[in-house]
Amino acid sequence: MTVLRMDNVAIVVADLDAAVAFFTELGMELENKAQIEGVWADRTVGLDGIRSEIAMMRTPDGHSKLELTTYHAPALSGAGAENPPPNTLGLHRVMFAVDDLDDTVARLRGHGAELLGEVVRYQDTFLLCYLRGPAGVIVALAEQIG
Repeated sequence: MTVLRMDNVAIVVADLDAAVAFFTELGMELENKAQIEGVWADRTVGLDGIRSEIAMMRTPDGHSKLELTTYHAPALSGAGAENPPPNTLGLHRVMFAVDDLDDTVARLRGHGAELLGEVVRYQDTFLLCYLRGPAGVIVALAEQIG
């Protein structure tokens, strides 16, 4: 048996609309929104009394998706550091290929994004940067230049 595909990566956010706006500005498309609740959701996730809303975002090529989730119940957990550094154990970064890195960074700053370091050139191949996105998630951007 093998994996058929990676379906999506989920990010839990406090403000779903702001997160949708951030990833829309990046160039992703809102596929759908849904309310999630009920015994099946409780049993799947392992929490009681789940009431959440999700927004499924997809890349323009249709191959990758982000599931943005906000929980109305139970209350959001604030476990761990608010903005963990890039070398923290666990899932914390998602990377996107973009066609104009400087323009993308400028547009995302309007949605609260902050560069963690700076835009750098890797050999004659890529421009790269890390920035902080919704819910403190690190969003890496790469523009192929060579």
